[in-house]
Amino acid sequence: MVEIHVERTIAAPVDQVFDWLSDPAHLAAAPLALKGYWAKGTSGPGPGALREVIGVGTFFREELTAYDRPHSYSYLIVKSIPPFNHDGGTLTFTAAGDVTHVDWLTNYTHPAAAGGKVLEAVSRRLLRGSFLAILNACAQALEK
Repeated sequence: MVEIHVERTIAAPVDQVFDWLSDPAHLAAAPLALKGYWAKGTSGPGPGALREVIGVGTFFREELTAYDRPHSYSYLIVKSIPPFNHDGGTLTFTAAGDVTHVDWLTNYTHPAAAGGKVLEAVSRRLLRGSFLAILNACAQALEK
């Protein structure tokens, strides 16, 4: 089981940080991501909403499984290339005045037929770096 846990404190109000990070277009801040968007038929955030990310050699369809603005949201990868067995991911937002602490946690495996442990070693580094890049882009966009 791969666990990725990253944190970042962003000097911006919690509602702004939450809204920025829950917008799938901003997932394209990840180095290998090309485009993020709400899936056809999804009008915006909330439980059951689907978002999609297209990247270099990858595709993700994620379902929002919980949405408690501006405190947290959770998602589950429901379709992907390469395939994931995703236990889910959660972003938690803690406000302290005009500063927001973001805690991002996700757990997954890759099926053996898709590369299993070998692919996990690669994807752990790529995804951790991608999560940090997204948090850094959020800070750059919102911090004054």
